[in-house]
Amino acid sequence: MTKLVLRGLAARKVRALLTALAVLLGVAMISGSYVLTDTINRSFERIFEQGEKGVAVEVTPHEVVQNQDEQPPPFPERYLQRVRNVDGVKTAVGGIFDQVSILGKDGKPISTRGAPNFISSVVPPQMSPFNYVQGGPPTRGDELALDKFTAERHKFKLGDRIGIAGHGAARHYKLVGIARYGDVSSFGGASIGIVALEQAQILSGTVGRLQSIVVANSAGISDQELKRRIRTVLPTSVDVRTGKEQAAKQSADQKKNFKFLTTILLAFGFIALFVGGFIIFNTFSITVAQRTREFAMLRTLGASRRQVLGSVFTEAFLIGLIASVIGLLAGVGYAKAIDALFKAIGVDLPSSGTVLLTRTIIVAALVGVVLTVVASLFPAIRATRVAPLEALREGSGAQPGPRARRYIAGALLSALGVVVMVYALFAVSDSDDALSLLGLGTVLVFLGVAMLSPRLVPPIARFASAPLVRLRGLTGQLARENSMRNPGRTAVTAAALMIGLALVTFVAVFAAGLKAGINNTIDRNFRGDFLLQNVNGFSPIPAAAGREVATVPGVRAVSPWRLTTGKAAGIRGNIEVLGLDPPTAQRGIKFDWVEGSPTTLADLRPGQTVVDNKFADNHKLAVGDTLRVTTPTGRHVSAKLVGTVKDQANFIGDIVVPLSVAQRDFGEHQDSVAVVSLEPGANVDQAKKEINALLDQRFPTVDSLNQRELKDRQTRGFNQLLGLIYALLSLAVIVSIFGIVNTLVLTIHERTRELGLLRAVGMSRQQVRRLVRYESVITALIGGILGAVLGVFFAIIVSRPIADEGFVLKIPVVSILVFLVLAAIAGVLAAIPPARRASRLDVLDALAYE
Repeated sequence: MTKLVLRGLAARKVRALLTALAVLLGVAMISGSYVLTDTINRSFERIFEQGEKGVAVEVTPHEVVQNQDEQPPPFPERYLQRVRNVDGVKTAVGGIFDQVSILGKDGKPISTRGAPNFISSVVPPQMSPFNYVQGGPPTRGDELALDKFTAERHKFKLGDRIGIAGHGAARHYKLVGIARYGDVSSFGGASIGIVALEQAQILSGTVGRLQSIVVANSAGISDQELKRRIRTVLPTSVDVRTGKEQAAKQSADQKKNFKFLTTILLAFGFIALFVGGFIIFNTFSITVAQRTREFAMLRTLGASRRQVLGSVFTEAFLIGLIASVIGLLAGVGYAKAIDALFKAIGVDLPSSGTVLLTRTIIVAALVGVVLTVVASLFPAIRATRVAPLEALREGSGAQPGPRARRYIAGALLSALGVVVMVYALFAVSDSDDALSLLGLGTVLVFLGVAMLSPRLVPPIARFASAPLVRLRGLTGQLARENSMRNPGRTAVTAAALMIGLALVTFVAVFAAGLKAGINNTIDRNFRGDFLLQNVNGFSPIPAAAGREVATVPGVRAVSPWRLTTGKAAGIRGNIEVLGLDPPTAQRGIKFDWVEGSPTTLADLRPGQTVVDNKFADNHKLAVGDTLRVTTPTGRHVSAKLVGTVKDQANFIGDIVVPLSVAQRDFGEHQDSVAVVSLEPGANVDQAKKEINALLDQRFPTVDSLNQRELKDRQTRGFNQLLGLIYALLSLAVIVSIFGIVNTLVLTIHERTRELGLLRAVGMSRQQVRRLVRYESVITALIGGILGAVLGVFFAIIVSRPIADEGFVLKIPVVSILVFLVLAAIAGVLAAIPPARRASRLDVLDALAYE
C-alpha cells in the first residue's frame, strides 16, 4: 500500500503541491516566529555577556514594583564608598546607563528605527565592553564617545559637536572616540553615547545618585565571596549579583519583555494553519470522492477498510512531512521578512546570526504533520464506507450533500462560540484567561458558520454573481450554477477566505472605533491649547521644558502630567498612577465626575486620591475608603478616596495623586506630557511660534501639538500598527487563495467531460477561461461577504464591554468594500492556473474521458 501511495503522489504532483502549500505557509510562520525571537534573545544574551565582561560584582537598585517600561529609582552615591571599603575590592566605580536622545547634525533626534538612545558612564578598561577603533574614552566633562554603528550610520567624525537631550536642556559634547560594543555589530540597533559619570548624572537627572556600582575581578577571591562581603554592608533596597548573574537576569528580563512578540507572531501563524486546515479537508474530501472507484477496486482485490484508511492517512502524513520540512526552511526566510517589516515601520530588532533550536524543528514537524492528518480524518473515514460494487457504478464519485445533523451541529457550535466570547468579555477579569476564551469562542464560531455555510451559498452566490450574469450572460450564468452545484464544496473553499476577511474586517472596524473614541475624548475633555509631548510619542519629557514654556509671553499655565506605577494592597498586579498639579489641572483637562466636582481636584492634597470609577467598581472601592500603595521607591503611602471620574480612552490611568506625591514618594521626576493653556485673547499662532522656537533650541525632543495635530499623530500611530497587522493577516489570505486554486484544479479534473461537451457545442477557449475565472470570483466573494459580516459581528460583541470607556462603534464601509474588491481580484488571480488548464483540454480526449 505504501508503494501505491507513493505512486499516487507522483502521478498527482500538482494536487500534492497545492495541498502542501496550505500547510507550508502556516508552518513557515510558526517556525519563523520562533527563529526570529530566538535570534533576538541570543543576540541580547551576547550583548549582556559583553556588558558584564570583567565585572565580578554589580550592585543595582531593588525593583520594588516590577515594570518593564521603567527603571527602578537610583540609590544614593554614598553606597559607593561602602563598597570600596570592603576587604578584597580593588576597583569599584559608580555607573549610569539611562535613556536619552542623541541629536544629529541638524539638531533633531537621530533616527534609530525605533531603537532607543542611551548614555553610559565611563568605566575602567578592564570592565568596559567598548573596544575603541578610533580615539579613546572621554576624559573631560565636555567629551563624548559613540558606538561605531551609530557613528557610521549618521556619518559622525572625531571632533564633531554632538548634542544629547536628557532630563534637562540639551547639552553638547566633542566626539573624541568611536567604539565597538564588544564583538557584536551593534547594541541591538540602539545608539550609545559614553560620557563622564558626572555628565551622565546630569543628563539622567540623577545628580548625587547612581544606577549601579560595578566591581572588577580581584585576584585571590571568588566572585561569590566578594558578593557575600558586599551584601553585608549594603541595605536591602539594592540587589547584589555577580557579573554572570547580572547578565543572566538581564537576558531573562529581555526574554520576558519580548514574549509578547512571540505570542503575537504565533497567533498569526496559527491563523494561517487554521485556514490551511479547511483547505486540506476540502482537498481530501474532493480527492476521496473522485477516487471512490480506485478504492473500490482495491477493496475488490482484497484490501481491507483499515488498509484503505491507512493509505489516505499515509498520503496525508507524507504531504504534511514534506510541507513541514520545506516550511521549516521557509521559516528562516519568513523571520528575515518580518525583521525587514519591523525595520520598515521603524523598529530595528537586534540580530547576530540565525538561531534554529531543536524545539523549533520539533514544533514545525508536529504542527504540520498533525494538522494534515487530522484534517484528512473525516475524508479518510468516508473512503472506507463506500461499498465496492456501488462505487464501481457509473456516476459514482460525487460528494454527498450536507446532512441535517451537520446544520444542527453548526448552529450549536456557533451559539456556543458566541456564549464563550460573551462570557470571556463580561465575566472573566484575568486578561490572559479572557483572551484564551475569546480565541476559543472565535474558533467555534468559525467552525459553526463553516458548517452552516452550505445553506448560505445559494443566496449569496445569486447576489454576488448578479453583475456577472447581467453583463456576461450565459458564461456568468454557468459560473453561478457551477458554484451552486456542490454548495458543501464551495462553502468549505470560501470558508478559508472567510476567516482571513473576517479578521481583517474586525481589525478595521475595531481600529475605526478606537480612533473615533479617542478623537471624541480629545474634543470633549482636552481644554488646553497645546500638548507638550516627546517627538517619539511615548517617552517622557524633561520637567524643565514645561517650566520654561510657562515663561513664554501669552502662556497662562503649563500643567504637567506624570505617569508612574505602584502596587496597591489587596489588588493584583500594578496600578497606573497619574500625578497632576491640582491648581492647574482643570485648565488642561475636563473630568467627567461621577462623585466629586472640579473643586475636588483643585483641593486635592497629599494623602488623597481621585480614581477611575471603573477601577473603583472592579475593586469595590467607595469614596472615603483608603488605598495603601507601595511605590517604586519602596515607600508605603496611604491615599483616601475623595472622588471618582469616568475615564474614557484610559487617559488618567487608575488613580490620580498630587504632583508632589508622584515626585517625592514615587520618584518620578519627568513629565509624561504637559498641557499648555494660553491667556484669554492671546495670539495662538504667535504663541506657538515662540514655544516651538524655545523647544527647538533648548528641548529638541519635545513637540508642541494643538488639538488637530494631536489627533493626526494618534491616527498615524494607529495606521502604522494597522499596516503591520494587515501585512501579517495577508499571509492567511494568501493561504486561502491557494485553497481556491486547489479546488478549481480538482473540479476541472472532475468536469473534464462537461468542459469537452461545452467546447463541442461551440464554447471558445476564451469563454472557458472566463467561466472558470467567474466561478473563482463568485467563490471568493462568498467568502468575502461571509467574512465581512462575521468581522462586523465580532467587532460589535468585543466593543460592548468598552462602550462606556469611550469606544464608538463605527463601520468603515469604504474599507469593507475595498476588502470585497480585493477578494474578487484574489479570485481572478487564483483562477489563472486552473483557467489555463481548462482551456487547453483537447475536445475529443475530454469527450472520451472516463
